[in-house]
Amino acid sequence: MISNNQTRTVKENIQLGSLTAFSAGMVNVISVIIFFAFTSNVTGHYAILAQEISHGNWYQALVVFGWIGLFFLGNFTSNLIVINFRKEKAYLAHSIPIVLEILCLLVVGTYIQFYYKETLLETELMVSAMLFAMGIQNGLTATISNSAVKTTHLTGLTTDLGILASLFTKKENRENPHLRNKWKLLLTIMSSYLAGGISAGYIYLTIAYNVFYIVCVFLLIVIGYDFYRIKMRNLLQRKQPYYRKIIKSQTPQLSNH
Repeated sequence: MISNNQTRTVKENIQLGSLTAFSAGMVNVISVIIFFAFTSNVTGHYAILAQEISHGNWYQALVVFGWIGLFFLGNFTSNLIVINFRKEKAYLAHSIPIVLEILCLLVVGTYIQFYYKETLLETELMVSAMLFAMGIQNGLTATISNSAVKTTHLTGLTTDLGILASLFTKKENRENPHLRNKWKLLLTIMSSYLAGGISAGYIYLTIAYNVFYIVCVFLLIVIGYDFYRIKMRNLLQRKQPYYRKIIKSQTPQLSNH
């Protein structure tokens, strides 16, 4: 799911998109409930930044600019790790950014559960950590899927769906497998993001701040599934020479007589 970035299949992109979009939807809804701020994208933050600058609220403008910078830094960090370590160990290069994201969310969840006093400074710092984590996720999924999967915001995705819907008004486009696969991928990401947000809302009503740990579990499934798949593939590759030898020994030989 995350280890293959050269010859990715539609199935791998759907798996990657569904799980990461689900976690992004959960994170965004949690941040809105607790902090009244969106953390899975920065589109709205640019508008807020412009507003704060126009009103002369320089401290708030600096804070929002920092949030945008941290989202940028998250994208930069994940791609930097991938491009520098992918040749040696692709799986490790792709899993390290997810581990960093998990650590960020664990820190936020633990701090909120045991130390959070709901001060403005604490809120700003928690939002900062979550924006950095979402930047990491968005940069990673975009990098390893060759920009086919972006799961932390749906603005561009909704635009693409609208374009595809118009293309499907023509029969030849409806029969185009590439366009149909893209439609399936985009719908999966949108549905998973929405499902993650709805789930986060319900889970928060039940277990409150522990919802952060649920998000981390979903991210662990992403890297755990790939680790299991790689181990199984290597095991089968080691067994193939043995099976080929057995099959060869059992193949009847033609007689010369």
